Amino acid sequence: MFPSHVTGGCYYAGIIQRQLLKPKGEEVGIAGLGWHTFRHTYRSLLDETGAPIGVQQKLMRHANVATTMNVYGNATLKAKQQANSKVVQMVMRREQPETGFEEVRVAV
Repeated sequence: MFPSHVTGGCYYAGIIQRQLLKPKGEEVGIAGLGWHTFRHTYRSLLDETGAPIGVQQKLMRHANVATTMNVYGNATLKAKQQANSKVVQMVMRREQPETGFEEVRVAV
């Protein structure tokens, strides 16, 4: 996978995770950092792009879309805030009085 500066041979994913990822993750406060963490992050970022779930499933190479949705379905804080803001804006538009007064906007 990656050449070793010591032996010239390949490093393997398990060695990189054990010797590099986990210790660096602990240094920055991410206990248990590993390759699987990057898969979850990738899925969250795909979701944030608005990619259809079927496309996400194929990119994640899952046989079943339920795995993509249920196991890897963690939305980012930004995505949750944007979705909530859209709902609030929809509700606020519906609740506008018919009196002709100026519209009140709520910052979210």
